[in-house]
Amino acid sequence: MANPPNGRGPKPQQHNNGPRNNNQRGGARPSSPAPVKAKVTSSDDGEGEIEMEGVVSAVLAGTMFRVKVANGHEFLAHISGKMRKRFIRLVVGDRVKIEVSPYDMSKARITFRLN
Repeated sequence: MANPPNGRGPKPQQHNNGPRNNNQRGGARPSSPAPVKAKVTSSDDGEGEIEMEGVVSAVLAGTMFRVKVANGHEFLAHISGKMRKRFIRLVVGDRVKIEVSPYDMSKARITFRLN
């Protein structure tokens, strides 16, 4: 007997026809590029941040800063929460300690102001 006209009959069986595009096929994943090696120390908290020292080269809007490190690279950095809580102010020329995330090597967090 055919399905009743109100549509309350058994649903037709759906088939999984496999992946919809070539990116979802099984097999080996494409290899990621090798990590960049730098002479910096890793933090002890297990997160894998990279600690570096630099100099504030520009103060931007929204408590953002440009920090230049010794090897010439510049990072877009924001102040850590504890520095905001203690109202630590930064100006151009201040030496700071930053943590760079290994996931985005262009951004950093300022964790300490050095003398």
